Amino acid sequence: MNVQETANPVVVITGCSSGIGRVTAEYLHQRLCRVYPTARTDEEVAELRAAGFEGAMRLDVRKPEEIAAVIREVLSKEGRIDVWFNNAGYGQLGAVEDLPAEALREQFETNVIGLHECTRQILRVMRRQGGGKIIQHSSVLGLIALPMRGGYNASKYAVEGLTDTLRLELEGSNIHVSLLNTGPVTSNFRANAIKTLERIDIEGSRWRGFYRKALRGESRKVPFNLPPEAVASVVHRIILSDRPAPRYYITKATWIFGIAKRVLSTRLLDRVLLKV
Repeated sequence: MNVQETANPVVVITGCSSGIGRVTAEYLHQRLCRVYPTARTDEEVAELRAAGFEGAMRLDVRKPEEIAAVIREVLSKEGRIDVWFNNAGYGQLGAVEDLPAEALREQFETNVIGLHECTRQILRVMRRQGGGKIIQHSSVLGLIALPMRGGYNASKYAVEGLTDTLRLELEGSNIHVSLLNTGPVTSNFRANAIKTLERIDIEGSRWRGFYRKALRGESRKVPFNLPPEAVASVVHRIILSDRPAPRYYITKATWIFGIAKRVLSTRLLDRVLLKV
């Protein structure tokens, strides 16, 4: 069954404990989608259920068995899954030279491997049912890089490569895959990223001044910030579209940097990014 033929499309969203995932679940629920939000801990799932999401489930995307369990549960209730939104992820702060291999490995386990495993498993379902939509949450940092975010930059570049390849392989399948290149959006993302500095040897780093400012909350104000509804509305647009675009820019920052990446030389773009 095609999503377009479904009055109340069935949507699974990963990473709904707060921020973009939570707001998107609420936004779609208000618009009569059958929403199954997921979160990593039992406590977070309980909060979602208390908020009215009876279908909320635990899902740590690093655990293939939990992905399979969510898919089985939704199929047992609905018989189909029309849309899967790979939203779960986090940002690791730290200069590349300070980033322990284990921190980079953990970053990829969630942002790339977890997303990939969710995608592989839901593709089997969508191939059987003859169609569906997969939404991959990338970032403006999947298009350009910023200092002190090497782990996150690398993970989103990887998501871009996997998704661009997958899109070519899905041609003619009636399964659509779209990338969201989201810029600065109000959420707990930055606060959670600062917590990852505990993995960094701050006092032994030449960048300790930056880290101390970040811990004190003295980072620069982020321009072009939008509320999480900006992402939720794009997800809803994808759900309603007969032929969703392969990529959506969200926030002015993404448009500015996306265009700059195309028209500026690498050296000139570097000079711009170093001032951000």
